[in-house]
Amino acid sequence: MKPNLKNIILTATFLSCSHFVSAQFLTASDTSENSVRKYKNIIEANKEIVNFIEYSMVERGLPKHLRNLALIESHFNRNVTSSAGAVGVWQFMTAHANQYGLTEDRRNDLYRSTKTAAVSLKNLYKKYNNWVTVVAAYNCGEGNIAKAMQAANSTQYHVFSKYLPQETINHVKKYLNACYATGELSSVLANYNDSRTMTLLNSRTTDSREIALSETEINAGFKLNVIADELKIPMNDLLSWNPEIVSTLEADGESKLFLPTDLMPDFLMKKTSILSKSIKGSNK
Repeated sequence: MKPNLKNIILTATFLSCSHFVSAQFLTASDTSENSVRKYKNIIEANKEIVNFIEYSMVERGLPKHLRNLALIESHFNRNVTSSAGAVGVWQFMTAHANQYGLTEDRRNDLYRSTKTAAVSLKNLYKKYNNWVTVVAAYNCGEGNIAKAMQAANSTQYHVFSKYLPQETINHVKKYLNACYATGELSSVLANYNDSRTMTLLNSRTTDSREIALSETEINAGFKLNVIADELKIPMNDLLSWNPEIVSTLEADGESKLFLPTDLMPDFLMKKTSILSKSIKGSNK
């Protein structure tokens, strides 16, 4: 009995994904005792509000750790107003609140604003499929996330985050720090890595149905634009065959390179020349 080609491709894809599952690109930036104590004290001082928020999240199938978003947004102060005009525990701007039917004068209503936040967060999760990107989008808006993804040619937060406002980057750091303090960081990071792995798997399996891919190894000396130019292929195609290559080269200094089987001999023949041109381009 001949082996099923589709099963072989899927098995190889899952094995290649195992590297990315174990790779850790995000973590808490402040695990000090003072940081942990600070977050725990705020939660303890607002236990009634925290319990209501956790119940409201779980009721809608959302994780309890989203209470930490309200924690870093407002310290659970329903009467706080930011310099930008955001109001309440969830720091709703008027436009964001109105989008979900929450009137401007109800933004400091704990019950209504929490229900609205749960709907908003659930919608964001359906779009991004991981809580790290959801927290970033909640802070800076979906438009800024889309622009950053486009600039980075990646949907992975640890890659596109450098194109986001510094305030948003700091906001995500605070969220991860708060989740460390509440013992939920591993869950948040596992969710992020699972999302990244599924993105990779879906991309690889979709491509494999249309194009047979071969693999080789490259190091960070190779520039993707030079590879694309020398092989006369669109950069978008190269990235679609290799959705994790940018972050892997940055993190590890080397990566597998997937190319259509009919293109691989051309690349191998030109490999030395491509590396030379890549290095020369970097030195200009």
